[in-house]
Amino acid sequence: MENFAGLTSPYSDYEFAKAVVVPVPYDATSTWVKGSEKGPEALLDASVALEWYDIETETEGYKNGIHTAEPVLIDETPEALCEAVYDRIVKLVDDKKFPFTIGGNHTVSIGAIRAMAEKYDNLTILQLDAHSDLRPFYEGSELNHACVMYQAQRLCPITQVGIRSMCVEELPYANKDRIFFAHKIMFENDWQERALNTLSENVYITIDLDVFDPSVLPSTGTPEPGGMQYYQVLHFLRSVIERYNVVGVDIVELCPNPKERASDFVAARLAYQLMTYKFLKK
Repeated sequence: MENFAGLTSPYSDYEFAKAVVVPVPYDATSTWVKGSEKGPEALLDASVALEWYDIETETEGYKNGIHTAEPVLIDETPEALCEAVYDRIVKLVDDKKFPFTIGGNHTVSIGAIRAMAEKYDNLTILQLDAHSDLRPFYEGSELNHACVMYQAQRLCPITQVGIRSMCVEELPYANKDRIFFAHKIMFENDWQERALNTLSENVYITIDLDVFDPSVLPSTGTPEPGGMQYYQVLHFLRSVIERYNVVGVDIVELCPNPKERASDFVAARLAYQLMTYKFLKK
C-alpha cells in the first residue's frame, strides 16, 4: 500500500508524525455489496494525487506528519479482528499519536471504539452514517457492521448524524434526542448547534461514507438516497474539532469501483481535511 498522500521521510516517519493512518482491509461481515476490504488501498492510492496545500485553512497539514502503519490483516473471526484493532489503537494512544483508521466495513470501528472508551473519560462517539447500526445481533453476530453503534452505546453516549435508514427492531435502542435524521437536517437550520451540544469533552468520530448522498460518493457497500453534501459534512466536523477534543477518527465502507474513481478521492480528501483541521493552531 502507498504511504498516505505519498509522503516520504521525515513527514511519514512514525517518530515525527502526529497522526497515524491504520488500514484495516476487512469485509467479512458485509451483507450486500462486497468489496470494502479493497477500500483502504483505494483510499491510499487516491491520496497520492492530493495537493498538500489546503486552500480553506491556508496551511500544509502534512507538515504535522502522517505515518501510514502496516495494515491490520485479520479475517478469521470478527472477534479476532476487533481485538487486533483494539490492540493497535491502544498502542497509538499510549504513544500519543492521533489514530486515523480506514476500513473495511464498519465492524473495524468496534475495536477502535473500545480502545477509546477505555483510554478516555467523558467520551462521546459521533457517528456520521446513513444507517443507525443499532441492532444487538445481525446474521448471527453481535459484531456485524449493522451492530457497531449498539456496541458503542454500551460503552459511552453516542450521537448519530445523517441517519436515513433503520429497522423497527432498532427503535428501542434509539435515543431520538441524539439522532439527527437526514430528512430533518435538510430543513432545520439549527441542527448543527443542537448536535454539537450533545457532545462531551472528548469525541471519537466514526464516518461511514454512505452518510454522503450517492451523487457525492456512490461507491459504498450500502448507498442510500437523500444523504449529506461534502461541504455540509466538512463544516460540521470542523466545528466539532474546534470545540471539542477529537481523540481519533475512522472512515469506513469505501467499496471501490474501478470504473468510478471519484469516490476514492473524496474519501482521501476527507481524511486529509480532517487531519488538517485537527492540528490547526488554536
